Amino acid sequence: MPPNKKSDKEIKEEKTQLLIEMTASFSNEYLDEDYKELCEKLIRKMARKRNVPFLSGRIEIWAAAIIHALGSINFLFDNSFEPYASTDDICNFFGTLKSTTSQKGKIIRDMFKMKYYDEEFSTTYVSENNPFSEMTMMNGFFLPSDMLSIFKNIVLKNDPPDENGYGATHEKHHKKMENSLDTSQTSLDAFK
Repeated sequence: MPPNKKSDKEIKEEKTQLLIEMTASFSNEYLDEDYKELCEKLIRKMARKRNVPFLSGRIEIWAAAIIHALGSINFLFDNSFEPYASTDDICNFFGTLKSTTSQKGKIIRDMFKMKYYDEEFSTTYVSENNPFSEMTMMNGFFLPSDMLSIFKNIVLKNDPPDENGYGATHEKHHKKMENSLDTSQTSLDAFK
């Protein structure tokens, strides 16, 4: 390898550090320490991908897209939240186009399956105010978690479990299913 030629690992590390510095600079001016840490966490996670996305393309676009991706799931663009920054603020800071920034931001969100109230990439404020944190899904419906224990107590009082852990209601339902299967089979036999 020629003495001036950098290895892929060195190039990746340089770009990783540059992205961290760029997003930290934006965070210091517009955002907060929480966003700064999330940006670094996301950049390092991107750097561990087999095909590191930010090795090609303008580094400024990737920096803007990283902030846009995190901002999109943390209500950054809603001026009723703090901190607040617009897409224009991000694009003006990095000298990027809105469409390119939002497209790359979506690529990043899709790459890591980022969503609202994301456990890994939510700000502290968003995590603490997650309306679903105390919810449980039951039969396709969201219910407060404390209601689950109430339902469990009602069911156990009215239908105590047998030695297999099933209540009498389960047994009745199971027999009903067997009977309906027998009836279906008899109906099918009539067509033979």
